[in-house]
Amino acid sequence: MKCFINGQWLSLAKQMDVVDPYDNQIIDTVPVATREDMTLAIDYAVDGAKAALNMATHQRCEILRNVAQSLSDERESFANIIAREGIKTIREARAEVGRCVETLRIAAEEARNLVGETINFDQMPGSENRIGHFVRTPLGIIAAITPFNDPLNLVAHKIGPAIAAGNAVILKPHTNTPLSALMLAKLFDNAGLPKAVLQVLTGAGREIGDTLITDKRVRMVSFTGGRATGEKIIARAGLKKIGMELGSNCAAVIMADADFDKAVDSTVSGAYWAAGQNCLHVQRILVEHSIYDKFKQAFIAKASCYQLGNKLNESTDMGCIIDEKAAQNIETLLKDSLTKGADLVMGGERTGTQFQPTLLENVPKDARLHQEEVFGPVSILYRFNNLDEALDIVNDVDFGLQNGIFTKDLATALEAAKRMECGGVLINDTGDYRIDAMPFGGVKGSGIGREGVKFAVEEMSEIKMICFNL
Repeated sequence: MKCFINGQWLSLAKQMDVVDPYDNQIIDTVPVATREDMTLAIDYAVDGAKAALNMATHQRCEILRNVAQSLSDERESFANIIAREGIKTIREARAEVGRCVETLRIAAEEARNLVGETINFDQMPGSENRIGHFVRTPLGIIAAITPFNDPLNLVAHKIGPAIAAGNAVILKPHTNTPLSALMLAKLFDNAGLPKAVLQVLTGAGREIGDTLITDKRVRMVSFTGGRATGEKIIARAGLKKIGMELGSNCAAVIMADADFDKAVDSTVSGAYWAAGQNCLHVQRILVEHSIYDKFKQAFIAKASCYQLGNKLNESTDMGCIIDEKAAQNIETLLKDSLTKGADLVMGGERTGTQFQPTLLENVPKDARLHQEEVFGPVSILYRFNNLDEALDIVNDVDFGLQNGIFTKDLATALEAAKRMECGGVLINDTGDYRIDAMPFGGVKGSGIGREGVKFAVEEMSEIKMICFNL
């Protein structure tokens, strides 16, 4: 495949292979862009931002709707590429395509909802002859940097709102998973998006990422990825808007009065969806003492039925880790916990990029697994005696994206929602639940700002006040 620069599909001098992490088979090749290529793309994006600004609202709506429909028509080919280039099973990939269609449809709706308000200037003595209002205007050029775990829908969560708000956007997809992003760009191209409103450059982040984020003409950096990279971007970006979703170490609290079967089903799914490579991965599972042993056995029984293998096989329940290095990192975190006294309840074995669904208990607080994000199919069981104790454990990490609590007691649910330090609290769901219209983001080390289409559109615009002195 080729890069998409200034409305043209270009082959560059250097190419790189895109491989299936399950079997290392080459799927396709993509260009390796240089700093000079990125600078040229930003040059073009200056004109692209002017073109985007001059697009009527109905034009932006129509393009986004048409892309959503085209994606729906081609959902199986997109799902196949998502599964092959990344870590998802074909069933998980189909779900992602369905969500991406919804994300783009919501973006089309939100383009028409980007409105301002009138201001009563006569509330101030001496301003009786003044009237005015404020409007929301596009920022200009948005830098979008996306991860491997949702290589299509998280791209749409940046491109869709950026276009809805009237911006130009330059996308740098993850090095391992660029194909679905390029396929989506083709749909935008076919839908008649003016050239340079969207550009997609592939290659190494260390080569082109720094050029993109530091250029003063880029007015916002929207990044989803690891915390260490996010902190480097913040340090380098300069005076511009920042949107950061940096992962988490999510918790699920199971009270004794919970719907037991729902709690088991939800936590197993939250622990092992996308092989745990999910910012909403249920990493810590806190179970009230009186049902701990029963819950543990039920969790093991359900998780032990998971089928690993070829991601394109309809019967496969869990895919692979994105690459061998990432799999080794998970192994290192696991060994650290076991060395410090944790007990392995199930799993723990790795074969290449295949990692078994894994569960531990008695993980000490000084273990890295307790404090860090594992980004793999490893979860921890904790026993607690009362809600206060559970919430202390939940909040004992420097992350706060989404957490869940299972209970039938309204007072307990409200108390947990009040005291959990996170961007979202799910009652009788794990934090792994998300729809694409809701506000999404975290506190502490989990990031800055909110995604979710409406909220991203607001982040990708700014207020301009207009006042008439009559």
